[in-house]
Amino acid sequence: MSLSDRPSVRLRPEIIALPAYKQGKPADASAFKLSSNENPFDPLPGVVAAVTAETAYNRYPDASALALRERLAAKYSVNVDQVHIGSGSVALLAQLILAAAGPGDEVLYSWRSFEAYPSLVTVAGATSVRVANRTDHGHDLPEMAAAISDHTRVVIVCSPNNPTGTIVTKDEFEAFMAVVPTDLLVILDEAYIEFVTQTDAVNGPPLLARYPNLVVLRTFSKAYGLAGLRVGYALGAVDILNAARSTAIPLSVTAQAAAAAIASLEAEKELLARVRSIAARRDATWQALTRQGWSIPAPQGNFLWLPTGAETTSVAEALGAAGLVVRPFPPEGIRVSIGEEEAVATLLLMSADLVGALPADHPARQIG
Repeated sequence: MSLSDRPSVRLRPEIIALPAYKQGKPADASAFKLSSNENPFDPLPGVVAAVTAETAYNRYPDASALALRERLAAKYSVNVDQVHIGSGSVALLAQLILAAAGPGDEVLYSWRSFEAYPSLVTVAGATSVRVANRTDHGHDLPEMAAAISDHTRVVIVCSPNNPTGTIVTKDEFEAFMAVVPTDLLVILDEAYIEFVTQTDAVNGPPLLARYPNLVVLRTFSKAYGLAGLRVGYALGAVDILNAARSTAIPLSVTAQAAAAAIASLEAEKELLARVRSIAARRDATWQALTRQGWSIPAPQGNFLWLPTGAETTSVAEALGAAGLVVRPFPPEGIRVSIGEEEAVATLLLMSADLVGALPADHPARQIG
């Protein structure tokens, strides 16, 4: 660190060393942005109208987003206090970690998973414990259960897993919960749940009554297309959510975001029809890539995972040169969001040559 890089005041060294979160790279007008798992459809007119009707910018919003919580409580048949609203599910995750873990404590999760997990744990002063994904890129829940110690305060399960797209099945999750201590907070991160078509996938809300230590996270950013407004929600026991509320930055959910979320719930049938369209496009793309010789996990989010390993940077650069801005995670792989049909067509034009250029024994290539 040069003299000019040194902070002028005393700061936590682990925070100084922490890399800042990197947003998916933006795309210029001639390229497709497939780096942030955004919904490619424009917001519905009714959602736009609900947002533009909220013009009292000089007034604070309802800090608890009560109207939205009431809608979600009715949707999931829970008490309104079992719903907590935040500025995206990642904000809620940060609150829950802060509420449960601090210096000397551990937060356990599968890896690779959502890139914000390590940073959130470090900011809380806790220690990350990472359990490697299985060879099929899914969570190894038995190994995660074995890694729980007296210091573990939070376990995060991500289904579908970002960025690999794999799901945890209902049976796998219930077997895991059967051996997890009942006083250990388990967070089921379901940011992409609406895109899931695999029938045996875990579904968090119906399990809340059985597991008082479970909190389910969901968001309006992905399937509902409100990424720019930042609104997510947590479902769980009141005492846990009250602790999370105590760590929250007050008034972080705007009236415009809450109004958009309510309007999206009112238009849910049409929005989820769009989600089914994206899922069908995703499955067709995965099948085409598989026929080309790619060995990639069956996706259940609105993205694909290319386990390009040491070739990650070069493959991402080749896709970028063709106008596809993707999300590389060197040296592991590349996440490609399912975007417009034209973007998928461009990907499939390039992908056969890209997989053919990989070494014959590369894990992203099919054997034989």
